Amino acid sequence: MVFSIEVILPCLDEAESLPGVLAELPTGFQPLVVDNGSTDGTPGIAREHGVPVVHEPRKGYGAAVHSGLEQARTELVAVLDADGSLDPGVLPELAEAVECGRADLAVGRRIPVRRGVQPWHARAGNALLAALLRRRGAPVHDIAPIRVARRKALLELGVVDRGFGYPLELLSKAAEAGWRIHETTVDYRPRTGGRSKVSGSVTGTVRAVRDMAKVMRG
Repeated sequence: MVFSIEVILPCLDEAESLPGVLAELPTGFQPLVVDNGSTDGTPGIAREHGVPVVHEPRKGYGAAVHSGLEQARTELVAVLDADGSLDPGVLPELAEAVECGRADLAVGRRIPVRRGVQPWHARAGNALLAALLRRRGAPVHDIAPIRVARRKALLELGVVDRGFGYPLELLSKAAEAGWRIHETTVDYRPRTGGRSKVSGSVTGTVRAVRDMAKVMRG
C-alpha cells in the first residue's frame, strides 16, 4: 500500500537525533517538524534536510502536537518522537490499520531492545498510567508514543491538554468516543541524542506521572 502521510515530529533540542529519524522514515511518510523552543539549532537542521518547520512558542508536548495537527494537510497523520528511540519502520503497519478501516487510532507499544533502555521508574510509571487507561476502556499497554489517525477526527476529539498529559487525554477520549484502538509493538531503542525530558530522571518521571494522572482524574 502506498501512503502519503505527514509525520508530526514535536522537537525540543533534538538536533543530534533528528537527522537519523528523518533518514529512517519510510517512503511516503513526510516529516513536519514542530519546534517548541529549541536552542541547539534543531530548526536549522530540519531546513537543511528540506523539512518544513512550524514554530510553537507555547511550551509543552501537547502544544507542539496540536500545532502540528493544525498545520498538517494530509488526511492521515502520524506523530513520532524525534529522539531516535522509536523505530519508524512500524509506521506503515499503523497507517494500514487506519486506512483499511480496522482501527480509528493505531498506536505503538514500546518493547525495549535490551535491558536498561527504559529505566525502572519509567516502566513503573508507564504501567500505572496504562492500567488507568484500560480502566477507562482503552485496550493499551503504553501511552501511544507513536500513533496514526485521521487528522480531522483528532482535532474534533477536542483534546485540551497542552503538556505531557496530551496522549493520556487523547486515549481516554478516544475510548469514551468508542474509537477502535489498535496497538502493535515497536522497538524501543536508546536515544540517539540528548536526555529525555521525562524518563531521564526519577524526579522528571514522578512529575510527569503526577501531571498525567491529574489529567486522568479530570
